[in-house]
Amino acid sequence: MMTRPKPLILVVDDEEDIRSSLRMILEYEGMEMVEAASGPEALERAASYDPDVALLDIKMPRMDGLEVLSALVEREIRAPVVMISGHGTISTAVEATRLGAFDFMEKPLERDRVLLVIRNALEHSRLQQENRQYRQVHEERFRMVGDSPALKQVQDAISRAAPTKVAVLITGESGSGKELAARAIHRSSTRCDEPFIRVNCAAIPEELIESELFGHVKGSFTGAVKDQIGKFVQADAGTIFLDEIGDMSLRTQSKVLRVLQDGEVEPVGAAKSLNVDVRVIAATNKDLPEEIRASRFREDLYFRLNVIPITIPPLRERREDIEGLTNWFVESFCRENNAIIKQFSPEAMELLRNLPWQGNIRELRNAVERLLIMTPGETIEDSDIPAGLGAGLGTRSEAPAGVMLVPGEGLSLQEFKESAERAYLEARLRENDGNVAATAKAIKTPRSNLYKKLETYGLQRNRGGGA
Repeated sequence: MMTRPKPLILVVDDEEDIRSSLRMILEYEGMEMVEAASGPEALERAASYDPDVALLDIKMPRMDGLEVLSALVEREIRAPVVMISGHGTISTAVEATRLGAFDFMEKPLERDRVLLVIRNALEHSRLQQENRQYRQVHEERFRMVGDSPALKQVQDAISRAAPTKVAVLITGESGSGKELAARAIHRSSTRCDEPFIRVNCAAIPEELIESELFGHVKGSFTGAVKDQIGKFVQADAGTIFLDEIGDMSLRTQSKVLRVLQDGEVEPVGAAKSLNVDVRVIAATNKDLPEEIRASRFREDLYFRLNVIPITIPPLRERREDIEGLTNWFVESFCRENNAIIKQFSPEAMELLRNLPWQGNIRELRNAVERLLIMTPGETIEDSDIPAGLGAGLGTRSEAPAGVMLVPGEGLSLQEFKESAERAYLEARLRENDGNVAATAKAIKTPRSNLYKKLETYGLQRNRGGGA
C-alpha cells in the first residue's frame, strides 16, 4: 500500500448524487476521493490508484457489487471493502462478508456512520500492513541461506512436502537448521496464513508436557487454577512443530499418536475430546530406530511421523555455503544493531570454511557475531579468529587479543563465567606484554587479586615486567 499524506477512498456507485454527497463528507474530513460509476471502472480505478478503502455499492447495472468484490479479491487488491446497499438483507451481508468485505452499510448513508466505518477500515488496513511487515522481517530471520548441492536437495524435498498435509520428520545434528526447514515447509504450504506453533519437547518437564501439548481444565491437578489451551488447539488449521521429539516420554507419545490417527486432542481432566486439523512436523537429533530398539520410542509413532523424511546435512558437508551464511549473519547483525558492516578478509573466510563446525550453523552464527563485537578493526583477519573455534565446545587455552571464545552448548553458567573471565584476562595480559602491574591498572583491579586469578587459571605472566 502506498504511503500518502491523506487517505484515499474509492467510491463506487452508479448514482451521481451518492458519489457527490460522499465527496463532500470525505473532503471536509481531510480525505481524498476517487470515484467510479460502474464495476469495470471500479476495477480500473482500484488498480491505478491503490486506494486505502473502497466503498462499493451492491446494486449496479452490468456488474454488481458482489462481482466487483470477488474480482478485487482475486486481483489481490488489499484495500478494505465496505459494501453499500439501498435494500440490504442479512443474506446479502453474509454473502459479502464471505467474499471478503470488511463491513456493510445501508442507505441512506449517515455521515457519522460513514466516517466511523472508514476510520475502522483505515485502522484495520494499517494493522494488516504492520503485520505483513512484521512477518516479512520475522520470516527473513529464518531464511535458509546457501546454494550447495546438499542444501538444494533439502530445498527440493521441502518444496515437494509443503503442499501436502502429511507428517514430516526432520533429522539432523543440533544446530544444523531443522527449525528453518520446518518453517520453510509451513511458509510454502496452504496453511501459511495460519499459526506455526513450536514446541521444544526437551525443554518442558515431563509432568507438564501433556498439559502444554493438549491443554487442561481448571482443577484437573494441583496448580491448574484456570483452563489452559494446549499447543495442538492453538495450531488448529496450521502447523505444529515438535522439536526434539526423541526426548518425549512414551506416555506422551501415545497421545500424539492419537492426534495423528484421529485428529482428536484430549485436554488433561476434560470429559470429552476436541477435534483439530493440524499439520505435524517433528524433528530430532537422535537416531529414532535405535531409540525404538532400546524401547524409548514407539515404532507406530515413528512410522506415522516418518511419512516424508528430510535429513539436514551438517555444515561441514556444505562448506560452499559458509561464505554466504557468514555474510548473511554480518548483514543481519549490523542491521539489527545499527552497526558498521565489517568485512572478513579472504584469509579469514578461508579459515572459516576449513573449520570443523561441530556446533553447525548455530555455532557459526555465534562466532560471527562475537567476532563483529570483539574485533576492533573494520576487517576481520584470520589472526582474529581464536584457535579451537568450530570444535563445538571450543578451547579454553588460546585466543587473540580482544576476542572471547564462543562457548559451546552444554556449559553451565559457572563454566561460562570462568571461560569468559579467563579469556578476558589472557587477552589483557597479552596487550600488556604479561606485565601484571600494568594489566591490573588497565582493568582496575588490585594486583593481589589479579595474582590470585592468574594462579587459579594457570596463566603465565612476565615476572620481570613489573610483576
